[in-house]
Amino acid sequence: MSAGLAAETRAWLEAQGFAVRSEATWLEALTHGSFNGSGAEVADYQRLEFLGDRVLGLSVAAWLFRAGDGPEGKLSQRLNALVSGAACARIARTIGLPQHIRLGKQARDDGGADSDKILGDVMEALIGACFIEHGFDTAQALIYRLWAKELEGDEGKAKHPKSALQEWAAGNRRMAPLYEVVDRSGPDHAARFTVRVTVRNVGSAEATASSKGEAERLAAKAFIERFG
Repeated sequence: MSAGLAAETRAWLEAQGFAVRSEATWLEALTHGSFNGSGAEVADYQRLEFLGDRVLGLSVAAWLFRAGDGPEGKLSQRLNALVSGAACARIARTIGLPQHIRLGKQARDDGGADSDKILGDVMEALIGACFIEHGFDTAQALIYRLWAKELEGDEGKAKHPKSALQEWAAGNRRMAPLYEVVDRSGPDHAARFTVRVTVRNVGSAEATASSKGEAERLAAKAFIERFG
């Protein structure tokens, strides 16, 4: 049987506004699948992540709808940016989540506690746990507090770098940008992707990130900054 929440983890959860009723719910939210390899068979965060992802999406969509009268395309662009794994991982780091994730030794040694994928997933699982324990209104209020700077900032307002590069290439009568993964390293839960984007007869740029999509975005951004 799994031990209960560590005192410092419970104190941390309470300090972030995650009021704990059932410790089992929060243990599940903080447990990565690799933790079961340590001999303690407990549920991992995947089911709560699934739920939290939907609660986060609906909460942010409602905020964006009320905040202005932008067209659906602009709202979708901002929504996708604000609920992305990268955004969730940024919030997770801001509140000090990495040290509280329950990982197996190998996963922790491999850098799992700093993986955007894991941090983003656990952040959503915590939202799911909050919904289970306290309902939608409480979970939504917590999201609005934690995401306050992101919601009020420019995240997702600018055109996505890949779209901007596509338009730049077309406007300059160049062939469409070509993206290729030139390196992949690390285990699945802490993978690093290096992507090169090339526009024929112009040049190329590279970037590395914890997901292929994010590496493509950063490579496109680097290309525009260099050649645009």
